[in-house]
Amino acid sequence: MKISTKGRYAVRVMFDLALHNSGECIKVKEIASRQGISEKYLEQIIAVLNKAGYVRSIRGAQGGYRLTRDPEDYTVGMILRLTEGSLAPVACLDGNADECDRSDTCETLEVWKNLYDAINQVVDNVTIADLVTSRKKRLENLDYSI
Repeated sequence: MKISTKGRYAVRVMFDLALHNSGECIKVKEIASRQGISEKYLEQIIAVLNKAGYVRSIRGAQGGYRLTRDPEDYTVGMILRLTEGSLAPVACLDGNADECDRSDTCETLEVWKNLYDAINQVVDNVTIADLVTSRKKRLENLDYSI
């Protein structure tokens, strides 16, 4: 399973909004510049995040985007499921798929279930706040090593 650029960039956008949250709205141009993402593609991703209620759009000269909740309230898993859909490694574990007629005799099903559980365990236990904290700690360590 591969996470698409849309999913990876959506996590980066949410991280950027949390990291640079000063109470002011953040413009797409600023996020695009910091994250190295084209503004046009970023606008498509932000539209998905906005429609889901993860970010709020403010129009006007002082407008831009901001998170609608605290960074602790967003997990990487929430964002990836929004942009990627199911994170199941095989179709038979996808909640929308018809049950496989081989599930009773499938020798590999347990492997795929364990993989799916491991994926969910990781992405559902890392928040955007965790990513911000990690960045700040890394920057502090760089300051001490100079």
